[in-house]
Order: sequence, then structure tokens, then C-alpha cells
Amino acid sequence: MTGSETPPSFRLAYVPGVTPAKWVRIWGERLPDIPLHLVSATAADAPGLLADGAADAGFVRLPVDRSRFSAIPLYTETTVVVVPTDHLVTAADEVTLDELADEIVLHPLDEVLAWEQRPGQPALERPATTADAVELVAAGVGLLIVPQSLARLHHRRDLTYRPVTDAPVSQVALSWPEERTTDMVEDFIGIVRGRTPNSTRGRKAPEPQPGQRRTEQSAPRRKPAPGKQTGRNPRSGAGRAKGTRRGGPRRRS
Repeated sequence: MTGSETPPSFRLAYVPGVTPAKWVRIWGERLPDIPLHLVSATAADAPGLLADGAADAGFVRLPVDRSRFSAIPLYTETTVVVVPTDHLVTAADEVTLDELADEIVLHPLDEVLAWEQRPGQPALERPATTADAVELVAAGVGLLIVPQSLARLHHRRDLTYRPVTDAPVSQVALSWPEERTTDMVEDFIGIVRGRTPNSTRGRKAPEPQPGQRRTEQSAPRRKPAPGKQTGRNPRSGAGRAKGTRRGGPRRRS
């Protein structure tokens, strides 16, 4: 390696609410010589990081521009309403948007749900971030509707949440620039999709070293050397006991 070359690495972006730890651990086990660097990004900024080459792939929230990015949808999140623990909403297991119509519902500027019409009564102004909105909910200013992972991310002991059955949902996907589907991107796709190391599109496990015991299959059976006795009668196919002789006993003279 010359002085101008840099060792390979893989940069993975992820948006708030996504926990990439499992996939990062598997990457480290399979590709220990290639470091994986995590890049935190807001849901709005993540596509730009991928487009600019600041990340090789990323966990994003759909939709993304499918003319520029490939995307593998992974899961759809439950949408919940975040409320104080003593709020009337907590008496139910789940709620509808109509049941929140008279409540002040906060809509932060980094909101990730796509509303055709925002529910509830509007606040005087929109909070800058979801974290700011959570603080306002704790202060009794209003309620907040978010994907469940964001409610967990900003968990407070004085707040809880309930599913909203008819609210929009958010999908999380693995995405990357279509023109930069590199070998490392393919490796990470294989990990996310649960491929084994020996699958056709994943990296193969290392071959056994010379002298290493073979465990996956037994050694081939060796054929007996020509002329060596095997204890089997070649005509009848039946074996005979060791030390016996053919024919009747000899007569003494």
C-alpha cells in the first residue's frame, strides 16, 4: 500500500429511532479488517449524506427518491401519541385521531409522519425538534404523535404513549445510491437480509488451514490394498471365522 492509499472502511448513516447495533456486530464478526463508521443523521438530512458520498448506505425513513436511491424496506412502525402519565388517554389501550380532535397536538419541524391534514388543535408555534416537543408534552402544553421508536428514544418517567390506530405510519429502509452499489454495500445488504457468510452474495468463510481437523465431512474411506484379506468369501459373499479350515477333517494313516 502506497502512502496515498487509505485502508477501506464502510460508513453507515442512521436516523433517530433506528438501532443498528445488531448489524454492526455481525459486520465486525464477518469483516474484522474493514472498520464500520456510524454516521448519525436527521431523517431529512440522511438522503443528502448518501447522495454526497458522506455515507455508503444508511437506515432512512421512506420515501426516498427511487430514481437516485435503491431501498430495501425493513419494517413499518406503530404510530403512538405521547402523553403525560396522568392524562385521560392512558385509560384506553389505543386511540383514534377523532378522540384527539380537541387536544393541542404538537408538530415539530423535524416531523417524520406525512399528514394530509394535521390532527388536533394547532399550537401557537411549532417546536424545532421532536426532543423539544417532548419537553413541551411533559410541561402539559400539548400531545405529540410520533413513530413508536421515537417515543422510546425520548422516554421520560413522567410520560407514556398509546397506539393511534388510524394515523399515518413510518417505514424504515436500508438505502444507498444506486450507482454506488459496491462490494461492501452488497456485504451489508447480505447481513441485513440474514444471509449466511457462505451464501452466493456474501463473503465466504475462510478455508480450513493445513492440518486443521475436518469437521463438516468425514475423510473418504480407503480401499484395501490388492491381495489383502478382508475376511469375506469372494464367491458366497459371507465371511468365515478366523482359524477355520475348509473341507472335512483329515484321516490319520
